[in-house]
Amino acid sequence: MAGPYAECAPAAVGQKRQQFGSRFLSDPARVFHHNAWDNVEWSEEQAAAAERKVRENSTQRVCQEKQVDYEINAHKYWNDFYKIHENGFFKDRHWLFTEFPELAPGQSQDHLEDLPSDNKRSEVPECRTSEDGPGLKIEQHKCSSNSLEHETQTAPVEENVTQKFNHLEICADEFPGSSATYRILEVGCGVGNTVFPVLQTNNDPGLFVYCCDFSSTAIELVQTNSAYDPCRCFAFVHDLCDEDQSYPVPTSSLDIIILIFVLSAVVPDKMQKAINRLSRLLKPGGMMLLRDYGRHDMAQLRFKKGQCLSENFYVRGDGTRVYFFTQDELDTLFTTAGLEKVQNLVDRRLQVNRGKQLTMYRVWIQCKYRKPLLSSAG
Repeated sequence: MAGPYAECAPAAVGQKRQQFGSRFLSDPARVFHHNAWDNVEWSEEQAAAAERKVRENSTQRVCQEKQVDYEINAHKYWNDFYKIHENGFFKDRHWLFTEFPELAPGQSQDHLEDLPSDNKRSEVPECRTSEDGPGLKIEQHKCSSNSLEHETQTAPVEENVTQKFNHLEICADEFPGSSATYRILEVGCGVGNTVFPVLQTNNDPGLFVYCCDFSSTAIELVQTNSAYDPCRCFAFVHDLCDEDQSYPVPTSSLDIIILIFVLSAVVPDKMQKAINRLSRLLKPGGMMLLRDYGRHDMAQLRFKKGQCLSENFYVRGDGTRVYFFTQDELDTLFTTAGLEKVQNLVDRRLQVNRGKQLTMYRVWIQCKYRKPLLSSAG
C-alpha cells in the first residue's frame, strides 16, 4: 500500500545522490539547474496562503455514507489500483539506502553507486500524478514483468497467507526466517519497490525480509516477481489496523520496521494502535523508519472541496486515502508506543520539472524511532 504517486525520473548516470538537506538554492536564477532543492524556506505569505487553502478545501466534507464505504472497501480500492498499474507504476527506491543506511548496514556507498543506473533515484523521493493537479504527471517507466516464468499459485494469495496466520500463535523458535540474524519488515510494501532493492543491496547471509500489504493483488505481484526469493523473503497479506490478525513473527524479533508512505493511508483514530502493535515486534534497540506526507504538502493544497474526510485527511479520485502529518503528531504516535526519538525532521523541498519549467513545493517528514535497550537490572 505504497500510495498512488508516480516516482520521478532517475538521476543522471554517474551522479551520486546526496542525502537530503545538502542542496540549497542561493541564487533563484539557478532554480532549474537541478531536479530539487532542499530545506526551502517558506515566506510568511506562502505559509498563510497554504493555511487558507487547507481551510477552503476542508469546508465541505465527504458524507458519512461514503466515508463508511471508503473504510469498509479500502482493500478493494487498493486492489483495483494494483490491477490497473501492476508493477509498472513505481521506480525502485534505492534512495532509501542514503536516508536509511540501517537497511543495508555495512554496505559502502561505493557498492550502492554500483547499482544499475536506471535504478538509481533522483533527488525527489515521491511525487503524485494527476490527483495532485495539472503538471504533476512525471513520465512513468514500465518495469518488465517475468511473472509468466513462475508457477501460478494453487489458491488465492489472501487465502494462502492471511488465513494461515490470522489466529495462529507464533512459536518463538518456529516461524519464517527464524534462523535469521537480521530481520526487516516492511508494512505497506506495494509491489516490492523497497523490498527488492533491500534484497539486492544487503548481502548479509543472515538477512530475512518480511513484507506485507493490504492488497492481495500487490502481494501476488511481489510473489511472482523474478527477484522474489522465499529463502530470504516472506510476503503476506495483512491489514495493520486489524487487531485480530497476527504477524508471522513473535514479539521482540525484528531489527527494522519500514513505513514508507503507508501510515498516511490509515484512518487517524486507528494509527496509534497500529504503531503500538508494530512496536511490540521490535527487538530492544530495533528501529522503526518512516517517511510520509507532511502538513501543507502540495498534494494537500491541490485537493478540491468535497474530498476532505476529516481534518487533514482526504480521499483521492481512485478511492484511496491520505493524511498529512506534523512532526509533533508523529512524535506522539511513536513515543506513546514506547519508542525513543532518533530522528524527526521535515524535508521541505522545492521540486522542479525542468522540462515544463514548473516549481512544486513538497513537504515530507522522515523519522527514526528506536525501542529502548533493556536495562542491566532487567
